[in-house]
Amino acid sequence: MGSPGQNTVLALSGTLPQIVVVGGGAGGLELVTRLGNKLGRRGQANVTLIDRARTHLWKPLLHEIAAGSMDTGRHELDYLAQAHWHGFRYRYGEMIGLDRAQRLVHLSSTHDDERRMITPERSVPYDLLVIAIGSESNDFGTPGVKEHAITLDTPEEAARFNRRLVNAFLRAHTQHEAIRPSQLHVAIVGAGATGTELSAELHRTARGVVAYGLDRIDPEKDIKITLIDAAPRILPALPQRIADATMKILKTLGVEVRTGARVMQVRADGVELVGDDFIPSELVVWAAGVRGPDVLQRLDGLEVTRSSQLVVTPMLQTTRDPNIFAMGDCAWLLPEGATQAIPPRAQAAHQEASHLYRQIRRKLDGRALEPFVYKDFGSLVSLGEYSTVGSLMGFLAGRSLFIEGYFARLTYRSLYKMHEIALHGWTKVGLDTLSRALTRRTEPQVKLH
Repeated sequence: MGSPGQNTVLALSGTLPQIVVVGGGAGGLELVTRLGNKLGRRGQANVTLIDRARTHLWKPLLHEIAAGSMDTGRHELDYLAQAHWHGFRYRYGEMIGLDRAQRLVHLSSTHDDERRMITPERSVPYDLLVIAIGSESNDFGTPGVKEHAITLDTPEEAARFNRRLVNAFLRAHTQHEAIRPSQLHVAIVGAGATGTELSAELHRTARGVVAYGLDRIDPEKDIKITLIDAAPRILPALPQRIADATMKILKTLGVEVRTGARVMQVRADGVELVGDDFIPSELVVWAAGVRGPDVLQRLDGLEVTRSSQLVVTPMLQTTRDPNIFAMGDCAWLLPEGATQAIPPRAQAAHQEASHLYRQIRRKLDGRALEPFVYKDFGSLVSLGEYSTVGSLMGFLAGRSLFIEGYFARLTYRSLYKMHEIALHGWTKVGLDTLSRALTRRTEPQVKLH
């Protein structure tokens, strides 16, 4: 299980360097697209993307899918099509292990809904490997989370929550007995960006669903949203001013906020807090905590943190193998002189993808690598149609600029457009944006099925 040295010659597995990116999230797909365009198309390297899903969806949109304010089909990107258009190969499967001596990524078999095998277990060779498989929710071992709560780690989970939400409304509308207290209550555990944004989005879309003829439901009386966090305030990782402005809007919407509340257990009928307090709810979303997927602990001795993230050097190389890089939420990097690691944000993944593209080019050319420098451009919290609040860094001699309302919303949406442009270019993104705007005027504003 030896580790290749710093000066190992590439192209061990063929005449061309084999560059493999595992994980087609925001950063991974941007990286593999650029590598395919510049190296794959020109015959300078074989570039491969591995992912356990077949389509890509920008993760910050998942709360909108869960709330039903976004149609998944209009924003999904097919990996096979992207690979065909941009000069890389796509391999369907989930990474289950690694052989660093032989430089092989081991993939599990895949099966359809009838349990028939689609692809067998197999291994993909690499000369340079980039691990970008993101993160998942951390339940901290809390009893009942896996059985009774829904996380929003994947589009499938977000869509499952939305189906349960719509089904709950239909059930309440057609049942013979009166709507029970807590029957249409939603508890969201975790008041970070995802949980907070979901609470506001749900307030609007829940009323939108009811407006389509479910007149037995009184939104103001029957629907309740509770946001829970163990921290003393919401959005604990963001500046106080953003948290205060967001809290003011949530209070206006009637969202109940419970901070300083530690969850002891999730039950089928609600959330039990430390101190014998109980929050009844039919639907529970778990959006508290972030950790790396368990497979990162089984990658042939690569160093991981207690939260299962890969420890990387300033060059984004894993500490025990210079030919394996990690980026995005699954990577842990503490910049020199900093007290906190680079946060799991979309802007960080975007910056790391751009940096790694340049570093891979340098490594192939035999040049020294450069350290990654993270630039915090600020934080934005989208509260759907109600408002967007945040701060932009770098204004007024390095101080942050607080923004709110339409300009903040436009800035928030521009982050997604930057991601799309990195994948498709300006022309296609412009046409797709126009098409979505025209179609949205002829369809329901919320998902009804």
